[in-house]
Amino acid sequence: MIDEKRLVWKFNRGSKDALRQLYEKYKDDLLGLAVTLLRDRAEAEDVVHDVFVSFARTAGGFSLTGTFKGYLSTCVANCARDRNRLKSRLDVGLDAAEDIGADSDDPVEHAAGSEEANRLQGILGRLPFEQREIIVLHLHQEMRFREIAEALGISINTVQSRYRYGMEKLRSIIKSTVTK
Repeated sequence: MIDEKRLVWKFNRGSKDALRQLYEKYKDDLLGLAVTLLRDRAEAEDVVHDVFVSFARTAGGFSLTGTFKGYLSTCVANCARDRNRLKSRLDVGLDAAEDIGADSDDPVEHAAGSEEANRLQGILGRLPFEQREIIVLHLHQEMRFREIAEALGISINTVQSRYRYGMEKLRSIIKSTVTK
C-alpha cells in the first residue's frame, strides 16, 4: 500500500517509470478480471490498455482515496460493463472464454491449471454479468462489498444480494455438472 502510494506520488510528478511500475504490478490481475467479465481475451486486453491510457492522462492531478488496485479494478469493471452494454445493443453474443493458464513451468500442472481455469471461466460465464461482476470484484480483486457499492454506484444491499444470488447459482451449476 505504501509502495503504491509512493508510485502514484511519483507518477503525479511526471515519472514515466512509476507509471510503468504500476502497470507491471497490476496488469495481470486486471487482465484476469477483464477476461472473466468479458470472456474475450483480446477485448480484455483492450480494456486494460484503455484503463491505463485513461489513467496516464490524469498525471499531475490524480488523487488516490482508496487502494490503487481497487481503483483500477473498478475502472476495468466499468469499462467491461460498457462494452457488454454495447454488445447487447448490437445483439452480439459473448465469445468463448480463453484460458488464463497456470503460472507453473511443469507441463502437467500447467495443463491441469488451464483445464481448471477453463472450467471456472465457463461456469462464471453462465452467470448474469451483474452477478459475475460482483463475485469477481469481491473474490478475485479482494474488494469489500462497501467498496464495490461505492465504485458501482449501487446500494450495499444490491451488491450483497447479487453476490448471494450469484453464489447460489454457481453452487447449482457446479452441483449439476458434478452429478452428470
